[in-house]
Amino acid sequence: MKIKTKIFLLAIVPFVIAIAGIGIGVRLQAAALVKAQRETVEAAYLSSKRTELKHYVDLAVTAITPLYEAGGDAKDDEAHQREALAMLQRMDFGPDGYFFVYDMKGDSLMHPREPDLVGHNWWLLKDPRGRLTIQRLISAANAGGGYVRYVWHRPSTHRLEPKLGYVVPLPRWGWMIGTGIYLDGVTEALTRIDASASTNITHTMTWIGVIALAGFGVITACALFLNVSEYRSADAKLKRLAQQVVESQEHERARLSRELHDGISQMMVSVKLLLESALARLEHASHPQMRVPSAESALGTALTRLSHVLREVRRISHALRPSMLDDLGLAAALEQLTRELGEETGIDMRVETDAASRAAVLPAAINTALFRVAQEALTNIVRHAQAAHVTLAFSVAEQAVNLTIADDGRGFDIDRVHADARGGIGLRNMRERLDALAGTLTIASQPGRTVVAASAPLPHPAPARAADSSQDTHRL
Repeated sequence: MKIKTKIFLLAIVPFVIAIAGIGIGVRLQAAALVKAQRETVEAAYLSSKRTELKHYVDLAVTAITPLYEAGGDAKDDEAHQREALAMLQRMDFGPDGYFFVYDMKGDSLMHPREPDLVGHNWWLLKDPRGRLTIQRLISAANAGGGYVRYVWHRPSTHRLEPKLGYVVPLPRWGWMIGTGIYLDGVTEALTRIDASASTNITHTMTWIGVIALAGFGVITACALFLNVSEYRSADAKLKRLAQQVVESQEHERARLSRELHDGISQMMVSVKLLLESALARLEHASHPQMRVPSAESALGTALTRLSHVLREVRRISHALRPSMLDDLGLAAALEQLTRELGEETGIDMRVETDAASRAAVLPAAINTALFRVAQEALTNIVRHAQAAHVTLAFSVAEQAVNLTIADDGRGFDIDRVHADARGGIGLRNMRERLDALAGTLTIASQPGRTVVAASAPLPHPAPARAADSSQDTHRL
């Protein structure tokens, strides 16, 4: 399973599920709290209004009690009723606070804000929901008094609005007396609660979203870090593996080169010496009849072909791993390489270096890498550049080894070669060899001049090769 899939399944998906669960839980809990708060506020508001309404009605009843309890005939009682209605009509509390009086049959006896209602029967009056308003009020009064919520015209706004009424009966007169308070206050309070709750929920969800985005960003950053770390680790492992493969190849090349040089080459030299000895004996035979011209010709042809094979074996041995690279160093190996390729191809090749660089003893890894870079670059020049002159500049500085290969060929398009997946293998091999040594490879090419510059850092200053050892080696 890829690292991206692991991170997505083990981190992002649980995180998203957790954040979604938290968001849903917070929203549901907030909605429940708002509902409870609404109910609490509404209950408290209505409780206070009920107490207030009862207090108003008690005051009104107290005000007309002397008239209600006064004795007399029917004419006096009727006068007392008119005086009580007039008294109640004058009693109010604010623009929308008033008392109303109905008889138990639904006839309006007094209404200070809507006098048009007086003298008419409203027993069948219904609100917009189809409920019988006056009948409900009379029913509460017949029960000894009570509260009723209904819808009524508000005098100050001339609109139907919810109202809480409280009514009590006056049984001797057959009246229902009551008052009411419009519930705009509780509606406004509940509206404010809803708005505040909505704002709080929005802020909370916004914070949850911000936290979710921040967490997602942290997870993404960690994922990128892990991905980059995994990529770097895999790239480092791949480079180590490639380096091991290259080292194995170099060891195998060195082994094959030694076997070709010390084994097959020596045996072929021995066979050549035997054939030369046999040919010399035939040529110097004392009796002419003992000479066989055809045998001499065959032996001469065999010697010629054997010489070619021996040179080819030596060439292959040097190409695999020149012994001079290990014996005399990189500068001598480069000179041998350019000399052999120059003789084969006719291209003018030369090496430019100084005595200090020639005498420096370099690590085997740097010797091998730079030699392979030069070998690959010269091979590309021979195959593709159509150059007439090639110059190798080799120098050893205090902290790095530098090698530059310049030619006067036709050049090539560097970007196109790098973009071609099937081409540029040699250039990639050169770059990978130097990357393994923390070195650099730069290429500049144009018609008439192409420069390949390779540089490899030295772990410590390169010591000079001993002069007597160098001379002894040259003598070998």
